[in-house]
Amino acid sequence: MQTWTSQAPIYQQLADRLADRLLDGEPDEGEAMPSVRTLASDYVLNPLTVSRALQTLVDEGVLETRRGVGMYVQPGARLRLRLAEREKFLKEEWPAIVEKLRRLGIKAHELNWEI
Repeated sequence: MQTWTSQAPIYQQLADRLADRLLDGEPDEGEAMPSVRTLASDYVLNPLTVSRALQTLVDEGVLETRRGVGMYVQPGARLRLRLAEREKFLKEEWPAIVEKLRRLGIKAHELNWEI
């Protein structure tokens, strides 16, 4: 069962989860995305919510709509997603992590990057 937060609209949370799957290569570039019905069933969501999430990924240039056959992962989508996620992490998440490390007195040499 999927859990959704109140931090962002559900369609955006789903778009983020689908983007994470795409980063992991599921499905691969050039391959079809699962259908709206399949995703709605998998995530227990209204098909309109799923459609809106997929449209978000189309708007970001990650997916393309092929009339009558579905949505497909664009060539270069994984690289675009990785670069966007990397930038978001470095601008938004990393400063908060650094601040927490500083507050807790954790030094760089104490961190294990191989976990």
